[in-house]
Amino acid sequence: MRRTPLHLIASAVLICACGFASGQKFQPKSIQFKGDPEYSDAELLAAAGLKTGVVLTVAEMNEHFERLRDSGVFANVLYKFDGQDLIYQLTPSTELYPIRIENLPLAPGKDLDAKLHDRLPLYHGKVPSEGGLLEGVRQGLQDLLAERGIQAKVTAMPFGTPGTKDVTAISFVITSPPVLIGAIQLEGVSPELQTKVNALAGHTAGTQFDTGNSERNIAEAFRSLYLDEGFAAAKVHAAESGTVSIATDSIRVPFSVTVEEGRIYKLGTVRLSSYDILTQAAVDKAVASFHQADIQPNNPAGIKIKGLTLRNLWAFISSQYTSKGYLDCKLTPRPEFDEATATANYMVDIEPGPVYRLAFVKFENVSDDLRKLLMRNWQMLPGDPFNESYVSNFIYSAQKADPVLMRTLAGVKASYDVRADPQTHEVNLVIRLERGS
Repeated sequence: MRRTPLHLIASAVLICACGFASGQKFQPKSIQFKGDPEYSDAELLAAAGLKTGVVLTVAEMNEHFERLRDSGVFANVLYKFDGQDLIYQLTPSTELYPIRIENLPLAPGKDLDAKLHDRLPLYHGKVPSEGGLLEGVRQGLQDLLAERGIQAKVTAMPFGTPGTKDVTAISFVITSPPVLIGAIQLEGVSPELQTKVNALAGHTAGTQFDTGNSERNIAEAFRSLYLDEGFAAAKVHAAESGTVSIATDSIRVPFSVTVEEGRIYKLGTVRLSSYDILTQAAVDKAVASFHQADIQPNNPAGIKIKGLTLRNLWAFISSQYTSKGYLDCKLTPRPEFDEATATANYMVDIEPGPVYRLAFVKFENVSDDLRKLLMRNWQMLPGDPFNESYVSNFIYSAQKADPVLMRTLAGVKASYDVRADPQTHEVNLVIRLERGS
């Protein structure tokens, strides 16, 4: 965070106050804050520890100034006292970040923000990467946990793109003890599925707790189980429920899972909102091949929906787009249920996004001769739509096509690093070869 050096700020303050004796007391006629309309006078007074009508020495004026300066909320803070008015000049900071609650058993949102604001008047949902407000929020979250009987150490850390210095938020995480999903209470489960659902609940309990995602992840896991059993319209609701279990070795957050099972459906038609890449005939062929194994002699009327079948089908459709460079392609399957025939038909909305193109490819950990031989076999040129499946199959294909490479690359393992720029839509590709043991 870039700030004016503290010794320069202190010098400016002393110049403003140099006409007064250090022990002399003053009662400012007014206390004014200028330069940052984000914060009200009441919030700034509370943050500085000031009250109107108070009698202050120069040393006390400095102390209140330091509280604002050290909060980290402002890029710069100056003050002057002319014998009547105490005026603070504030420069807003451009380096404040939203907070992320990673694994604290606290519900993010307006209520939590209000509790933190009550403790920290300058907290408006964002914190600096260092300074008093950051530490105040960290301590405030730790205190709120303690009010629930949870004694845990909370740590603040930058959150951003791995491998870069970009910071997009400040994360708050319990570093000890570990926070886990606790016991899961089940409701609405039929006797026929009780064994499988209980097994999933047992497997889920004890996994890592995530404040923002655990409810959704748990619900999705149980919804996927029901989809695998043909209950394509099953509704699942997961929520934190009960008292957090606290032990020396872990914190366990209990959940309840409520299920409305519905009925079993057969798989009907699958249609696409766009046929730019795939034809309907290709989709129909994929549907038939993926669920061929599910055909049973006693089920001549249709094939029960299988979650794996659908997941494979969506992956197939997506791969057809990503192989043409549409790396941001988004699929949204929308089921349409025909209750009369107990059939689920799917309309798949497709948002292809932009085409990504290869910028360069580089082979690492190879000799110059081998690099030349590999490049001679490489067919995806700079400017071509990027096809990751071509990359993953390249070594195998090159070995088949070239006897020299077949011998040279025997026992060699390839890993690749794909770096796609969402702004330029260019892809830099690094392929590294390593000989296996």
